[in-house]
Amino acid sequence: MATPAQPPSSPASASGRAPDAPQPAGPDAAEGPRFSPLYRQIKALLISGLQSGAWKPGEAIPSETDLARRFKVSQGTVRKAIDELAAEYLLVRRQGKGTFVATHDETHSQYRFLRLRPLEGEQEYPESRLLECKRGRAAGDVARMLELRLGESIMVLKRVLYFRGQPTALDEVSLPGSIFKGLSAAMVNQYGVSLYSLFESEFGTRMVRAEERIRAVPAEAEAAGVLQVKEKTPLLCVDRVAFSYGERPVEFRRGLYRTDAHYYANTLA
Repeated sequence: MATPAQPPSSPASASGRAPDAPQPAGPDAAEGPRFSPLYRQIKALLISGLQSGAWKPGEAIPSETDLARRFKVSQGTVRKAIDELAAEYLLVRRQGKGTFVATHDETHSQYRFLRLRPLEGEQEYPESRLLECKRGRAAGDVARMLELRLGESIMVLKRVLYFRGQPTALDEVSLPGSIFKGLSAAMVNQYGVSLYSLFESEFGTRMVRAEERIRAVPAEAEAAGVLQVKEKTPLLCVDRVAFSYGERPVEFRRGLYRTDAHYYANTLA
């Protein structure tokens, strides 16, 4: 039987110093590691616990009081670390219930990475149709973006997203085969639009952030046929690398979007 993952320990355990006392800066401090505020150290320990599976998606983490006692820091320090994790959608506060590990199954998280907005009317959520689910070999951009060796096994999904019955987005998703072994078309169809719920529930992989590159491209024959536009129609091309805990790249996605009825929304903070 596998040994359960253990929650992280106090940041003071390795050095023996009281964690509330910052390390003194020596004469070579400018050339050494940058000083990390204590709440950031607690934040890193909490992320380590999430990454190891000590607290799973949807589960409650210990109270601020318990965590402060465990890490031998003030409750305010723990609260500040949790505040940042909540702002990054890694944790969710629930009034009167506690703090929980965020999950892609929650409505507000399911479409967190969906950036298409209608030019008119209220936000609507898409339906999807799977075109392809197959095993492949990493080459070029995919290998580089996912930090894989050339020729390493990957899973490739291709699907169309429909908004109000109109084909609007063509996605090609590449995933490390070592993580998503056993992924099938039946699984994808069962979960529908929310691939990230599937990845989390069936493969224990949660997407926590993403980086994107956006450019305009002319529609080639395949995309034009799927999206029902003329060839060379301008499309928005979005290349996304999604990361799990520990800054591990676990998805490379290329999306081609029609923008005659939608725009791509982003919020800068």
